Amino acid sequence: MELDLIDVQFDLRNLKPRELEEALEDPFGVRFLPDNERADGAARYYALGRSVAGRHLFVAFWTDGKVIRVVAARDMTESEQRFYERKYAEFR
Repeated sequence: MELDLIDVQFDLRNLKPRELEEALEDPFGVRFLPDNERADGAARYYALGRSVAGRHLFVAFWTDGKVIRVVAARDMTESEQRFYERKYAEFR
């Protein structure tokens, strides 16, 4: 899928596009179900993932199955990171 970062509402100097891609492709990442059905077929998701460098990221995005449009991204909070680590431990 293609990652769309045009006109994002967050600072791309702090979050590199490569880190976002890595967090979204994290095989142990946690993705939450779409928040609601939309008429255009796109679905909004929330994901917790880790970059190759070990940065823990929260990403809100929508997808139509072809393009991923990142709506928001930030470092995980402590509680989100604990949740991610618990889920990661279940897979190991």
